[in-house]
Amino acid sequence: MKKKSLTMDELLAQKHTALIVPKVGDALKAVVSKVEKKYLLVDIGAKTDGIVAEREFAMAQDLIGEMKVGDQIEAVVVTENNGHGQVGLSLRQAALDAKWDFFVHAQENDKILEAKGVEVNKGGLIVLVNGVRGFVPSSQFGKELVANFESLKNQKFKVRVIEVDKEKNRLIFSERHVSEEKELAFKEQAMNKVETGKEYKGSVSGVMHFGLFVTVEVPLSEKEMGHVEGLVHISEISWEKVSHPKDYHHVGEEIKVKVLGRDERTGKLNLSIKQLQPNPWIGIEEKYPVGTTITGKVSRIEGFGAFVNIEPGVDGLVHSSKLEATHELKKGDQITVHVDSVSSQQKRMSLSPIATARSVEYR
Repeated sequence: MKKKSLTMDELLAQKHTALIVPKVGDALKAVVSKVEKKYLLVDIGAKTDGIVAEREFAMAQDLIGEMKVGDQIEAVVVTENNGHGQVGLSLRQAALDAKWDFFVHAQENDKILEAKGVEVNKGGLIVLVNGVRGFVPSSQFGKELVANFESLKNQKFKVRVIEVDKEKNRLIFSERHVSEEKELAFKEQAMNKVETGKEYKGSVSGVMHFGLFVTVEVPLSEKEMGHVEGLVHISEISWEKVSHPKDYHHVGEEIKVKVLGRDERTGKLNLSIKQLQPNPWIGIEEKYPVGTTITGKVSRIEGFGAFVNIEPGVDGLVHSSKLEATHELKKGDQITVHVDSVSSQQKRMSLSPIATARSVEYR
């Protein structure tokens, strides 16, 4: 348990103060009495002085360099007697707190700092900045370094602070916020021009199993065009069931998209293609009321039944319990069905197959 800090007045108020020596681990509040090149003397309110010297002095040298006589400080006792009748003190915690304040200030003022690569891991590069270890994620290197940031180990390079969290001991830096400063500022300008709900032109820049990456064109002026990255999630590609985005679009294809919003975590736009078209489920109850007979095509087979495509974006389900054991359906089959129930809100339609007439045999 952390011991309560003792002020000078509290120490002096104790009986036999002249005989009392603070114990190792005690946290003290003191006043700077002398600042030298290799040590710091402080008044701890007892018979003897406190001193910050040697290793403890070196570890807090940046902090000590800013101190002057009369400053109040907090220190922790590391030795009760250093051999010269002085109490050895440490300013490590105070120095660490000061360094966290340094990074907060650097982030708030958008300062460029010098980092040294220390260790490479799967996610990026561990660095040393102002004597504190931090991290540069692989995504935070500019295009010139993102493929070979390992080359920065033991090398010095410029960074900016993008996240400071003392409680979680989390310190994140970005190299691309320095090397691609103008490009990022231009992207931010374009991002600020984007309007949610508006339609934009774009180009497919990537096709993944979960969606499409699209580079969106954003007019900045009559002659100038900005570009912002966005994602069309697989669920926003079509009103139809999409198995894989590659079945609908390819890299380099020019498309139109609707902006749904901005993902604050990734900084990318959330986009939609399907919402540029009318929702086929709106008014479905009036279009296909219960009892309607429809001919559709089997779009996919599941263990619980067969889905039948009625029109683009509208699939109904024939539950397996409604299918005869001898009637095996396969994808692409034409089938005539009855509408048993339909809901535009839930986007569901329950179907049942029309019984096929059979020839009657006479004996």
